[in-house]
Amino acid sequence: MKKNVKIIGAGLAGSEAAYQLLKCGFKVQMVEMRPQKMTPAHKTDLFGELVCSNSLRSDDAETNAVGLMHQEMRDCDSLIMKCADETAVPAGGALAVNREEFSRKITDTLKSFPDFSLVVQEADFPEKSDVPVIIATGPLTSDKMADAIQKATATDSLHFFDAIAPIVYTETVDMTKAWYQSRYDKGDGTDYLNCPLSKEEYNLFVDALLNGEKVAFHEWEKNTPYFEGCLPVEVMAERGRQTLLFGPMKPVGLSNPFEDGRRPFAVVQLRKENKQGTLMNLVGFQTKLSYGAQKEVFRMIPALRQAEFARLGGIHRNTFVCGPKVLESDLRLKGYPHIRLAGQLTGCEGYIESAAVGMLAGLFTAIPDMPVPPPETALGAMLKHITVEAETETFQPMNINFGLFPELELTDAKGRKIKGADRKRAYTERAREALKKWLNEIQ
Repeated sequence: MKKNVKIIGAGLAGSEAAYQLLKCGFKVQMVEMRPQKMTPAHKTDLFGELVCSNSLRSDDAETNAVGLMHQEMRDCDSLIMKCADETAVPAGGALAVNREEFSRKITDTLKSFPDFSLVVQEADFPEKSDVPVIIATGPLTSDKMADAIQKATATDSLHFFDAIAPIVYTETVDMTKAWYQSRYDKGDGTDYLNCPLSKEEYNLFVDALLNGEKVAFHEWEKNTPYFEGCLPVEVMAERGRQTLLFGPMKPVGLSNPFEDGRRPFAVVQLRKENKQGTLMNLVGFQTKLSYGAQKEVFRMIPALRQAEFARLGGIHRNTFVCGPKVLESDLRLKGYPHIRLAGQLTGCEGYIESAAVGMLAGLFTAIPDMPVPPPETALGAMLKHITVEAETETFQPMNINFGLFPELELTDAKGRKIKGADRKRAYTERAREALKKWLNEIQ
C-alpha cells in the first residue's frame, strides 16, 4: 500500500516537495487556502505563483552560488528548475520566467499525477497526525497558522516588518582600519569587529542615511508595524542627529588601537553571522534603503570602503522560525517528529532557496535515514545554516552565498590568497564533486 503525506502550502517549496514525493511513489494531499482565502499579494490559484520578481537570479553555475544551486537542483530532477527552464524569457545571465506559464506548468504537472489530490481550505496546525506533514506556507502564512506555529515553537513573534541588516564577507573588511574588541573587553575579544568614524565622517554618514533612496511599501504591507527592537537605522537617525551615538554607533567601552587607545567618536560593530566567522552582520544596521543606496552609504564607513556584501539589507513582511533553535538537521520541527517545515518559513530567503529546502523536505520524508547533503554543496550549506550553523541570537532570513560554505584556503605560488572568480570556481568545483558522491549514496 502506498504511503500518504500531507503538504500544507502550494508555493514553490510545497510544490517541489510534492513532486519529489510523488516520484518516489507516495500519495500526496496538498492543502492550499487559495482561492478560498487569498493572501494580500497573490492574484491566482496557481501553484508556485511568483508574487514579486519573475527572476530566479543568476544562472551562472561557475562563479555564483545561486547559479550553483540551480545546477544542483537540476541534477536532483527539480520540478521548479524544469518548469523554469521550459518557460524562461531573455534576461542576460539571469534565469527569468514567464510568470503565468511557469506557475501553470507547475500546477498542471502535479495535477497530472494520479496519486495527487488537492484540498482547498485554510489548514489547521497538525498537532497530531497519522501521516507525515510538510508545512510550507511561506512568508505570507495565515494568521491562524502563524499563531499556532508560534505557540508550538514558543516564539515571541513570527511575523512583522523585518528590517534586515546587511552582511559582509569578513575577508573584505580593511583590517588596517578595524579591530576586534568587545565593549569593556568582555568575552574573548573576538566577538566584535569595530569600524570607527570621526566626527566629520559620522555627520556625513548621517546625512547620507537621511537622504538615501528608500524602498517603497507594497499596499498590503503598509499596516504591518515595525518590530520596535529592530528599527531601520535610518528611522533611528530621523529621531535625532545624535540618536545613533546612543544606539548602534555608540563608542563606549572601546579603545581604538590606531589612535593610541582613544575612544572613537562613533563606531560600527560587526558581529559573526555564522560559526565559521566568514560572514559578519552590521550590528543594529537594519535598513529600508534601496540596494544601490546601501552600497554607497555603508561604504562610507572607512573600514568598509571595499566591502563585498553577501546580503544587503531589506524590509518586508515575513514569517519565519529561528531554524537553528527549532529545527532538526532533517527539517523536522523539534517536539513534532511528524512535521517538517520547508521554504521561507525555515529562514531561507529567495525563490530558489525556498524551492531547494522544499526539495530536501520532500526527499527526507521519502527516503528513510537519508544523509544530509554535504556542506560543500549549495544545498548542504543552505540546510546547515538554517538548522545548525547560524547564530540563533542574530538569525535572519538568508540567501545562498559562498560565505555559508566551508572555507577554502587557496593561495598562489607566492603564497598570496586567491580571490575573485578563481576562488569561486574552486568552491563550485568542490561542490560538484561532493554532490556526485551524495547522489550516489541516496540513489
